[in-house]
Amino acid sequence: MQRLHEIQKPKGKLGVLLVGLNGAVSTTFLAGVMAVRKGLAQPIGSLTQMGHIRLGKRTEHRSPLIKDLVDLAKLDDLAFGGWDIRNENCYESAVHAGVLHREHLDAVKKELQALQPMKAVFDRFYVKRLQGSHVKKGKTKFDWMEKLREDIRSFKEQQELDRCVLIWCGSTEVFISMNGVHKNLKRFEEGMKKNHTDIAPSMLYAYAALKEGVPFANGAPNLTLDMPAMIELAKENNVPIAGKDFKTGQTLVKTVIAPMLKARLLGLSGWFSSNILGNRDGEVLDDPDSFKTKEESKLSVLEGILQPELYPDLYKDYYHKVRINYYPPRGDNKESWDNIDIFGWLSYPMQVKINFLCRDSILAAPIVLDLVLFMDLAQRAGMKGIQEWLSFYFKSPMVAKGLYPEHDLFIQLMKLKNTLRYLKGEELITHLGLEYYD
Repeated sequence: MQRLHEIQKPKGKLGVLLVGLNGAVSTTFLAGVMAVRKGLAQPIGSLTQMGHIRLGKRTEHRSPLIKDLVDLAKLDDLAFGGWDIRNENCYESAVHAGVLHREHLDAVKKELQALQPMKAVFDRFYVKRLQGSHVKKGKTKFDWMEKLREDIRSFKEQQELDRCVLIWCGSTEVFISMNGVHKNLKRFEEGMKKNHTDIAPSMLYAYAALKEGVPFANGAPNLTLDMPAMIELAKENNVPIAGKDFKTGQTLVKTVIAPMLKARLLGLSGWFSSNILGNRDGEVLDDPDSFKTKEESKLSVLEGILQPELYPDLYKDYYHKVRINYYPPRGDNKESWDNIDIFGWLSYPMQVKINFLCRDSILAAPIVLDLVLFMDLAQRAGMKGIQEWLSFYFKSPMVAKGLYPEHDLFIQLMKLKNTLRYLKGEELITHLGLEYYD
């Protein structure tokens, strides 16, 4: 099969810029990569590092590692930087976050201490439960955006980089509906100069990155990229974009269980989801305006999978409720409960109950790594605009206008792997299998 794109080799170092450099997700990701580079740990959970991919027929027994099939940047070639509203090095922040034990952090203490954040763009209107002391000043949002562009250029120059990727690992902003200021680049740029209320800090980071030719992936449920203006800019500058909201704990489980119900045509009466967590993310989501942004992301999954318009007898009137409760003693160790009321043959009721004691940042860290490497791959392959093939990593995947997002985890994985096969000129896998029985 002939591939569409020629893939440039990953020469030199790859810059990794993180918004929320001192947050739990970022410091867990950084400490983990540094430990793996020193041979002290395995990159568990990372598809790019540990995942295999089948090529050709099953009888051929070809299943190389993904990183051996496609040219990905090496972990040793990653250079790190980013922004945060707190002025402390990443070691101090990682200790404060309490995700990793001190023996793991101390093994990479020198490397973490060397990472100090740049001043962040921050406005408390958009994240009411946080206070920023390490922030930029400027008269307009356009000024802030220009300062971010300067930061990106300085980082690339200091680290002697040709390529960068930017990942939003920051907090969930207040809910913003798309409106006229997001319609096109002209309106968006005018809005920045006039300090339009519906232009949040995350959008300034995204705009700055895309103007600098840097791929941007959104790990939060913020609007950020999901607007015509950003999609226009990404295409204009030939830059990949992806998002939104890392698919980690409870929603990861939903995108496995809901496809099972639909596959077996089992009905759904109601799905109640509750969470407790005590990290900074939990504190931010304790604000109703930020929670609404997260709620929209989490609620969208079931309808996309179950398609009640096609199966009204099974899914038309199900009740879906999501709750997130801030509980400081739990820290980063989130616990979620799901009560699922279903019905089967002759409408007899049944229940599924799930108690998932997960670690948010432990699940998110390998997602960050994979997105860094895959977004860089997309850039080198000339794949501009929305990267739907990376839906596997997001709660609310971006898609082209007129399409519905695919939420089923295993369809998402098939889409991702088939894209890699396509890029390398390998036959796509359909799993039909009839050729073995002719």
